[in-house]
Amino acid sequence: MPLSRTLGSITVTALTDGEGAFFQPRAEAFPHATAAHWAEADRRDPASVTADGQWWLPFRSFAIRSGDGPVTLVDAGIGPADAPAASWAPVPGRMPAELAAAGIDPTDVETVVLTHLHSDHIGWAVTGTPGRPYFPNASYLVQRAEVDAAETLNPGLPTGLIAPLRAAGRLRVVDGETSLTPAVRLLPTPGHTPGHQSVLLTSADERMLLTGDLLVHMVQLVDPDLAYAHEEDPEQARASRLTTLRTHSPTLLATPHLGTPFTPCPLTPTPYPPPDPHPRSG
Repeated sequence: MPLSRTLGSITVTALTDGEGAFFQPRAEAFPHATAAHWAEADRRDPASVTADGQWWLPFRSFAIRSGDGPVTLVDAGIGPADAPAASWAPVPGRMPAELAAAGIDPTDVETVVLTHLHSDHIGWAVTGTPGRPYFPNASYLVQRAEVDAAETLNPGLPTGLIAPLRAAGRLRVVDGETSLTPAVRLLPTPGHTPGHQSVLLTSADERMLLTGDLLVHMVQLVDPDLAYAHEEDPEQARASRLTTLRTHSPTLLATPHLGTPFTPCPLTPTPYPPPDPHPRSG
């Protein structure tokens, strides 16, 4: 049974589509992380590192449901064997089985929020040849800035994803912060991609942030200033990460790629002095 958490009347269920080692050394993915950063990240999230020091990451989506109401799915995983992520991610994904284990039929999904259009987040959005929405009753929500940048992100996105969703009348383009319900808000968090968005859930004094790739590894919670090599705009991504975590003060993070899907926040930051630019021997 997939792991879930509740926030008031809302249940958030983590759906793990697959997991595997990252395609490059983690020191290249986070080139400014120090040995001290890694030691603390590995202490906090030991499931994210293999015995030989590789970055081991899951690929998750999250289902949001209030009571027995319709489902909002945040991201669409790595997808089937012929999905766009096949060149680097452990396809085929197991999303259909994860949904079934959570008691969710694809027809139950009313909304799919795509945090961004990287291949490991859109795999089950459109499937088959010709491509059709895998969640046939859902509106797919994407920030306008992301749609505008689609061809730059991946030349196959306009015909492989955007066009089939438009043809089916299922694409919903949003601009900036958008409330889906009083408890569910889309927050623009650009930088990782131009139109990256996160999802904020609010119930009484509790807040859960579904981060998308606002952060991708525990090392970016150890030190949120740390850039990830695959961010389109590292400075903007850093600003989004810091501003969102501070402004919205989530009590819990739901993350696609950390070792466990739900992480208490804020974590106590660990101060790391900058390296001495003029080290002296002796």
